Amino acid sequence: MGAFVISKRYNDEYKFVFTSRKGKVVFTSLSYELKFECEEDIEKFKATIETADFLKFKSSSGKFYFKLMMEGNHFATSRKYTTSLRLQKGIDEIVRYGSSSEVLDFSGNDFIFSD
Repeated sequence: MGAFVISKRYNDEYKFVFTSRKGKVVFTSLSYELKFECEEDIEKFKATIETADFLKFKSSSGKFYFKLMMEGNHFATSRKYTTSLRLQKGIDEIVRYGSSSEVLDFSGNDFIFSD
C-alpha cells in the first residue's frame, strides 16, 4: 500500500507526495500555503479517485510522466519514468491503493501518522 506524505518546501509552503509500496515517489502535489488545504485535498482525492484523469506526456529527453487532473484542474505531476509501461504501473498503483493509503505528516518537528 502507498502513502501520502505531507512535508514543507523550502519556501515554507506545504506539499504532499504519493509514495509507492516500495517507497518511491509516484507524484508530487502542487504547493499549498496552509497545511489544512493540503490535508483537505488529500481527503478529497481519496474520496473521488475514480474521477481523476491522468494526462500522459513524453519529455524532450524521452522520459514519460503524467499530470494528475481533478475536476479539470492540475492537481499533481508524476516523477519521470523510463518507459510507458512503468508509467502505467505508477498510475495503476494510485488507482489501486490511493483511496486506502495512510497520510504521514512530516511537515513539522512532530511526526503524525493517520489513516
